Amino acid sequence: MRVAFENGEPTVRDDTAHPVRKYSDSQVGGAIISEETPVFSHLPVMLSECIEGLAIRPDGIYVDGTAGGGGHSSAIAERIPRGRLISIDRDIEAINACGRRLLPYGDRVTLVHDNYRNVGSILSSLGIGKIDGALFDLGVSSHQIDTKERGFSYSRDGDAPLDMRMSREDKLTAYDVVNGYGKDELCRIISEYGEERFAARIAARIAEARETAPIRTTGELSELVRSAVPAASVEKGSHPAKRTFQAIRIEVNGELDGIEPALRDVCAVLAPGGRIAVITFHSLEDRIVKRVFADLARGCICPPDFPVCVCGRTPVIKQITKKPVTAGADELSVNPRAKSAKLRIVEKL
Repeated sequence: MRVAFENGEPTVRDDTAHPVRKYSDSQVGGAIISEETPVFSHLPVMLSECIEGLAIRPDGIYVDGTAGGGGHSSAIAERIPRGRLISIDRDIEAINACGRRLLPYGDRVTLVHDNYRNVGSILSSLGIGKIDGALFDLGVSSHQIDTKERGFSYSRDGDAPLDMRMSREDKLTAYDVVNGYGKDELCRIISEYGEERFAARIAARIAEARETAPIRTTGELSELVRSAVPAASVEKGSHPAKRTFQAIRIEVNGELDGIEPALRDVCAVLAPGGRIAVITFHSLEDRIVKRVFADLARGCICPPDFPVCVCGRTPVIKQITKKPVTAGADELSVNPRAKSAKLRIVEKL
């Protein structure tokens, strides 16, 4: 389901069988935001670097593809008094919280409850043909990690259900993956998405344990992984289940599938001089972003022995950050979860 809010009225596109969400009390950009909405705690990573990198125009049109609690969105909205911001998130709790945070900016903000991978069709449905910039913060939010019933954490609340859905409207859960996937498929996922060298041992331990009873909680899974991973192989300060939980979360949410199409769709509607900023949190995401940006920045692809270019291909973007930007010491002191974050910025030619 997509809910776009503009001109004071919700525009609902029911792409699924899920019911339309109801809101009450206050409005932002036409979205009605409940006073009951819980606080969505998520510190915006590298906020100043993102805002500076986007080179925001006061009358520009911008997209925040991963609105979260609205930290990045509010900073963008503040800087576009004559512009427009489209804030997208697949998590309805994030949309609610972001809406409350963006109340002061009124109709310059449009909230969309959808997956950022659909950004091309979202912009088309809103009648937007060109934008001046886009931001994607690809990390799972602190709110999702810290909310027990969401089942994301390997080190907190061991009796939490195995869920890990970024959108509670999705059907596939971590329980389904852990208890329903074959041993070989589990091994592939943990190895590929978690880059875990003990994937085979972990998958075997899971398969053995679930023969007795289903694995129902994050604590059960965490302990199974701990029992399969040699303690000497775990980095100091890390957790043996970290990579496995990452892998299962990626599988549940299809996190890697939408990155390339979203970046290419955004680039296609980006005005000359417009910029895209992307924050990644692990190497799998960063490799995809790096590869897509490198391809879009590449010109002629003719064989080197051709005397003249016959392909006619020219670069679409230029890379503003030659190397990814990382969080500084001051930010890490208050938000250690930013340690693995990498920011890449490109500009449309």
